[in-house]
Amino acid sequence: MKKQYVTAMAAGIVSFGVLAGSVSAQLRVATWNISNYGGGRAADLQNAIYASFEGRSMRPDVIVTQEFLNVSARDAFLQILNSAPGSPGDWATVQFIDGPDTDSAFFYRTSKVVALGVTIVSFGANDPQPPRNTYRYDFHPVGYGGGNGSGTIAWYAVHMKAGSSSTDQARRQVEAQRIRDDFLGTIVPRGWAGVVAGDFNVQSSNQAAYQTLAGAGAAFLDPIKTPGSWNNNSAFRFVHTQDPAGAGGMDDRLDQILISPALANGNGLDYIGDPSQAYSTTTWDDPNHSYRAWGNDGSSFDLTLRVAGNTMVGPSIAQSLINVCNGAGHLPILLDMKVHAVAAATSGLNFGSVAQGSPASVTLQVWNSANASLWTSAGVDSLRYTLAGSAGFGVPGGTFSDSAGGGFNSHTITIDTSTPGVKSGFITVASNGWNTGSISIPITGEVLPPACPADFDGDGFVDLFDFDAFVACFEGVGCPPGTSADFDNDGFVDLFDFDAFIAAFENGC
Repeated sequence: MKKQYVTAMAAGIVSFGVLAGSVSAQLRVATWNISNYGGGRAADLQNAIYASFEGRSMRPDVIVTQEFLNVSARDAFLQILNSAPGSPGDWATVQFIDGPDTDSAFFYRTSKVVALGVTIVSFGANDPQPPRNTYRYDFHPVGYGGGNGSGTIAWYAVHMKAGSSSTDQARRQVEAQRIRDDFLGTIVPRGWAGVVAGDFNVQSSNQAAYQTLAGAGAAFLDPIKTPGSWNNNSAFRFVHTQDPAGAGGMDDRLDQILISPALANGNGLDYIGDPSQAYSTTTWDDPNHSYRAWGNDGSSFDLTLRVAGNTMVGPSIAQSLINVCNGAGHLPILLDMKVHAVAAATSGLNFGSVAQGSPASVTLQVWNSANASLWTSAGVDSLRYTLAGSAGFGVPGGTFSDSAGGGFNSHTITIDTSTPGVKSGFITVASNGWNTGSISIPITGEVLPPACPADFDGDGFVDLFDFDAFVACFEGVGCPPGTSADFDNDGFVDLFDFDAFIAAFENGC
């Protein structure tokens, strides 16, 4: 059992550096342009995704890919995921839509995620349209479906037009506008969160498409707060994703994951990291972020991805990432999310019968019932709540906190015994728990008036029947249940008891 807290624990930053690289159970999502993929590359894909180095492994729960040639490529990749050494074997996919050029594909672990379907947000066509379809994949973590929608994510998978000409940028802008409009017009009214991820083919945050999506006041934001001109700029060497195979070297941040503000507010389903902090320019192991360009340890600017001595993933995984590129390609991007707290509490409270004027209390238990065995306590938001009571009942003040999987908090609830009668009402637990809003707990108790000693027969009246009952008890004929002729409680039955009863009888109640 946990101690009762009197203030909420600070929301502070957890050790993101550990979470981002370890085999852990928070919700991990990834995006990867797998370079004109038609199948194959099985050993390298499996090694890149499931091998470990110094306790770090990619191991996503959701992965959205780009440059798949056809449905056969999707099926081959699904089989690769499920058959990989160390894989949980619970991978599934959704409908593959074969549009113009290459396409995205969505893969998810059924033990962690529920997929809701795929929508075409933007159709690919010739100039001035975007060259490829833009797909939106909707899903929610297991246990967080329906209701107010706050557990659901709309994932926009992008592979925007490459190039830096004005025409290329204009075609990217069309796609960005369609994503923005769909998100604001369709997703935000549902209360869902949003992600835009994939190969943006954007060289600078100043370009119009990027500003439409992640500029000041836009619908999405960069969780690692790293704007700038990324192309061929060593200041961004820790976030570059292209090209690990050496065709021009590692000098572009083409691949990114953007998130909506709902995933960056420190509450509920949320990015594990501090979106107010820029990503480190001195280390890949940034403790403020779970976001990673998987395999990039920052030592490969303008070079092929470092293999020997790669401090993030080691030589084996690094070589597999290069091999997957098939001559020219990209690194995957991943980040971790925590899921909502779930509030639970004692179902009802009853004081029973309490004597007027005497103190009385019962214990209320409140806890975070989110599935810590599935997500781990680090992957679940802390439950934060306050208590309120109906008139006649007392509750402790302040804000309280509880982590998932760690028992419960105990709170002392009191009843006002200054007046007699049956008292009932509710204790309300108002919290940030998913889909609860507040929990109303019924509470009741009866405050009994003080006993009247002269009512010797216990019928609620003081009359001659009480006198007769006491005399019979005093003479040893028989006493009413719960009574004794030792009226003054001195341990003896004598005339002092008779005198004490007469005095009480004359005073009444």
